[in-house]
Formats: sequence, structure tokens, C-alpha cells
Amino acid sequence: MPLWKKLWLLFTVIWVVVAALNIATILAFAENELEQRKALYPLLFAVAVPAAAYLLIRAWMRWRHTKEK
Repeated sequence: MPLWKKLWLLFTVIWVVVAALNIATILAFAENELEQRKALYPLLFAVAVPAAAYLLIRAWMRWRHTKEK
């Protein structure tokens, strides 16, 4: 496995754990349903940010690899 994939995996694990803590905190201290809906944004970012980072890094590596040839 290339180094960038290992680093991306480490970043993803840390990002998801922090997002899960944030979501759990919001849900634990929310008094009504409207406040519980605020947990959807961290949930969205927990999935979107690592996916976007993977796509950007993969595109960068492909571009860099074709540039070297």
C-alpha cells in the first residue's frame, strides 16, 4: 500500500472519531428534535471530507505520475 493511502487512512480514522464525538455530544445535550438535527452537519462532513481528500490526493498522484513519464 502506498504511503499516501496509509496517511489518508490515518487521517480518515481520526476525522471520523472526532466527528463521532461531536455528533454524540450534540445528541446527548440536545433538548429537542430541532437541536438534534444539528448533528446531521457533522455526519455529512464525517463522510464528505475524507472522500474529497481521497479524490484530491488520487488526482494529484495521477497527475504527478503522468507528468514524470
